Amino acid sequence: MSRASDRVMNLATFLRQAARRFPDRAAIIWGDRAWSWHELDRRVDAASSMLASMGIAKGDCVLIQSRNSNQLIETMFACFRLGAIWVPSNFRQTPNEIASLARSSGAAAMLCEIEFAEHATLCGIERTVFLDDLGSGGYEARLAAADGTGAPDVRVDYDDPCWFFFTSGTTGRPKAAILTHGQMGFVITNHLCDLLPGTTEADASLVVAPLTHGAGVHLLTQVARGAKTVIPAGANFDASEIWDLVEKWRITNMFTVPTILKLLVEHPAAEAADRTSLRHVIYAGAPMYRRDQRKALKLLGPVLVQYFGLGEVTGAITVLPPRDHDAHDGPGVKVGTCGRERTAIEVSIQDMDGNTLDAGITGEICVCGPAVFAGYHDNPDANAAAFRDGWFRTGDLGYLDSDGDLFITGRASDMFISGGSNIYPLEIEEAILAHPLVAEAAVLGVPDALWGEVGIAVCIARHGHVICAKDLIQWLRGRIAPYKIPKEFHFWDALPRSAYGKVAKAELRALIEKGRSQAC
Repeated sequence: MSRASDRVMNLATFLRQAARRFPDRAAIIWGDRAWSWHELDRRVDAASSMLASMGIAKGDCVLIQSRNSNQLIETMFACFRLGAIWVPSNFRQTPNEIASLARSSGAAAMLCEIEFAEHATLCGIERTVFLDDLGSGGYEARLAAADGTGAPDVRVDYDDPCWFFFTSGTTGRPKAAILTHGQMGFVITNHLCDLLPGTTEADASLVVAPLTHGAGVHLLTQVARGAKTVIPAGANFDASEIWDLVEKWRITNMFTVPTILKLLVEHPAAEAADRTSLRHVIYAGAPMYRRDQRKALKLLGPVLVQYFGLGEVTGAITVLPPRDHDAHDGPGVKVGTCGRERTAIEVSIQDMDGNTLDAGITGEICVCGPAVFAGYHDNPDANAAAFRDGWFRTGDLGYLDSDGDLFITGRASDMFISGGSNIYPLEIEEAILAHPLVAEAAVLGVPDALWGEVGIAVCIARHGHVICAKDLIQWLRGRIAPYKIPKEFHFWDALPRSAYGKVAKAELRALIEKGRSQAC
């Protein structure tokens, strides 16, 4: 039975509102180019008109393969405006990986940078437009020819999908987490409440992470308040450029991951830059070592904001605000917590049967609230495993203390996080085992001072053969994304196994830590 309140604001309306309120203020700055809110809104009208002329309508999926740019942002709002589903991919993934996402999402169109032409070819989507093609069939030419007359944003209901956020969840290969207009409206409000209180049109946000993932959610909060977004000109991360932009544009907030924050803090340019405009430096995606946290606090002052949250909960599980960050260890300072529950979010620590555990007892971190996604696209088995009695099971392990602060102690799966990216050993093991000279392989994540965790592979060569790390690295290039390739390879005669014949990864980890491996 339909409810009278099912209808919600189309997320593209945030852009309409900013364009009405602040037409001439800067919306996006990228290198030496800038677009006002009015200009951005008109370009999105043209982009949505272009997509409509290609036959894209409400409910259709549009796959995006692009680095950060004004055009990437335009594709987001153009999809929202039409009621279509924005399907951004990780630009670092291989053509085969992107083709798999295209199939699983059922993408009806693809918007892609020319750099990724091979990805587009392998996806084989007939309706493909290259974002940076200056020819007659390219994005800019099509925008110029489009009838962008400002058609109203398509009517949407609370549960209408707007974004397929690809995540591996707790196990397996990437799955499309369905984010909806109603859910995302709550998440944006929650972010502004818990992470960025007081944000207005006078603020400026710096992009230091891919807008196709968590940084894209952060961008929406800036649009909701009419705050400008600054995109670095360089295609690759450059700490010196970041600090120059912080000073030049009086940046007030940015979203990043612990690895990047560590690199920024340790760069020589950090000390010389004027950092006084910063109010919120948000980090998430992986644990941050205490020594790195202290160093950042001493340099930046009380501006750090940590949050814990998966793609399935759109980042909104807990928050550790500036007032709860302390550079000094001592009585009353809680080291290692990722904060308390976000507004309207409830966390439950449960045992394997779904029973709630008392404070201080470790179990699976489960969560409920309006930020939880609508489920995985076309994947009933994954949905059945992910939800229990209305709770989303994160797959992470942890405990709540008596004050309600959450401490993460491990993961229910073998997944590890390197530089803010989730990495699943099974995918890497399968790629290694495809090598004709490898008989067995096991991959696990180990702590790393820079990346948080890195992968280590232990391999068994086929009888009578010898193989080394260089061979396997070369083999893996092009088969999996570069960031998934293990940083170390070890070669043993046998892998430790349990009584059931499975590789005993706990024992394997202990052996590695004791230095009993033989590196190639």
